[in-house]
Amino acid sequence: MEQARFGFLCGGSTGADATFVQAAREWLRYVEQDRGCKPSTLRGYRNSVQNQLIPAFGEMAVRDITSVHIERWRASLTTGPRTRNKLLVELYGIFRRAQRMYGLEHNPAAQVEPLRVARKLEIDVFSPDEVRALVRAAAGKQDAAIFLTAAFTGLRRGELLALRWRDVDFVGSVVRVRASYAANALTTPKSGKVRGVPMAGEVAAALASLGQRRRWTGEDDLVFPGETGGYLDGSALRRRYLDALERAGLRPLRFHDLRHTFGTTLIAKADILRVKEWMGHADVQTTMRYLHYAPRPEDALIVDAAFAPATARLELPPLHERIDASQVPTSLR
Repeated sequence: MEQARFGFLCGGSTGADATFVQAAREWLRYVEQDRGCKPSTLRGYRNSVQNQLIPAFGEMAVRDITSVHIERWRASLTTGPRTRNKLLVELYGIFRRAQRMYGLEHNPAAQVEPLRVARKLEIDVFSPDEVRALVRAAAGKQDAAIFLTAAFTGLRRGELLALRWRDVDFVGSVVRVRASYAANALTTPKSGKVRGVPMAGEVAAALASLGQRRRWTGEDDLVFPGETGGYLDGSALRRRYLDALERAGLRPLRFHDLRHTFGTTLIAKADILRVKEWMGHADVQTTMRYLHYAPRPEDALIVDAAFAPATARLELPPLHERIDASQVPTSLR
């Protein structure tokens, strides 16, 4: 058993003698068995507990660990603030579980303030023509279809790997996202809900071409299978993606930026709630990151009208009709 291999057993300790090791292992059992966390999430938790938290707090009794201990330990880390905040959240969960299981009176992690994290304001994405250049540089037809589908549907990598032919509706021009494959496990999509995404003509043509292969074309077969029909190796796909970027002479953007390409392109054409639905975002705040990519030339008219002289007409012609193009530097046209 996975738990036995790591020794993740509660040990029957009471509040008087429970150690951090025991509390951490009980929390791992809880998030796996009682909370049903995804395998990829569990893998991250186990890594944190084994490599960061147990070495720091080990055999200390949970009742003896204070916020000062946590503050000093956090200050000793060389990782970035986002990673340190993640570890703090995990510590909070461990101590909260210890409150319920061992009668711990206070949660010391609750008294430690998260670090400030600088938000990344810009999203670097491909243009549609750059996506097509990437597709042309792909090592094979299947990789080409994966890159195109990722950029023109916004599916996450795990959702692409889990896509089956029954999910591709050529008549309705829709791709239905029902599952995700990551960390060698099949799970629900990140949002926990099935969603439908419009299938552009180029994507339909690429997938229809894949459907002409000799094997793996049944309804339950994977659209993008490995050599034996099983799930494709996501790490190998990423390496081939980076190779294709280099051959195409494109910027070294992440595979996930293909998904951002979909979001930034569609926000200029569709309303935000539709984009949210297509991308499978749980919260519209996540989708709002794309809003500044939506051109709104009418806004300039509103500002012009607000600052126009009293004698000026309230309705002004479009901005491009009021500016002499010869006065605009060539690089900005």
